[in-house]
Amino acid sequence: MHGTLEPPISFTLMVHHIDLYKLNPDVTPARVEAMMMNARMQLLKIPEVLSIKCGKRIDPELPWPFFIAIDFESMDKYGIFREDPIYVKFMEEVIKPNTEDSLALDFEMDPGKDVRFS
Repeated sequence: MHGTLEPPISFTLMVHHIDLYKLNPDVTPARVEAMMMNARMQLLKIPEVLSIKCGKRIDPELPWPFFIAIDFESMDKYGIFREDPIYVKFMEEVIKPNTEDSLALDFEMDPGKDVRFS
């Protein structure tokens, strides 16, 4: 189809961003549930977010009890997301008061190749 600006899916490299968090000792299971609900409700309002998943550890020995994973179309979109007032407020009000450490991981995904070679 001519005239379309969309590249073929095989050239669309999506970004899967994962934040792992260590919680403050006083964070209760109920507060973790509230953090998960807030993450979904607030961050999905940001247009650059394609999808979001968040959750809590199953194994109590795992060092990272809480995670948020978000998909973006590109690192540019992720950059825009990081400056969005909703994200900044979420970090200040939900994440920072309840966590003591974090680890951020970015992965490149190519949905076109996965489909083609499976």
